[in-house]
Amino acid sequence: MPDAELLVLDASVLAELSASVGDDRDFVNELIETYLADAPAQIAAIHGAAAAGDAGALVRPAHTLKSSSATVGAQQLAARSRRLEFAGREERLDDATTQTDVAALDADWGAVSAALRQWMDEISG
Repeated sequence: MPDAELLVLDASVLAELSASVGDDRDFVNELIETYLADAPAQIAAIHGAAAAGDAGALVRPAHTLKSSSATVGAQQLAARSRRLEFAGREERLDDATTQTDVAALDADWGAVSAALRQWMDEISG
């Protein structure tokens, strides 16, 4: 599926997550807050690896960001992180798509963090 068709935030994933924990809003909010606190470090590590030309150092933070983004329904960011993970594994840091993905991380993150904060405000409000 092209990224244009992926959602910044798929609220149905959060609804399923909430249902899976007995609609424990505090737990879901805590999970989201942890994601919001941890993801910037993964993004910084991705930027650092790309800047250093270190494909191996790109894999772990991209994998972590991919998995955690998927967990909270951040489809676009999860897809971009997946591409970056594979670019690192395949040592394709100079690839134009990889460079575009690294450059777009901050904008994706801004959209995801805003959408998650809005979602938390709406469910608690």
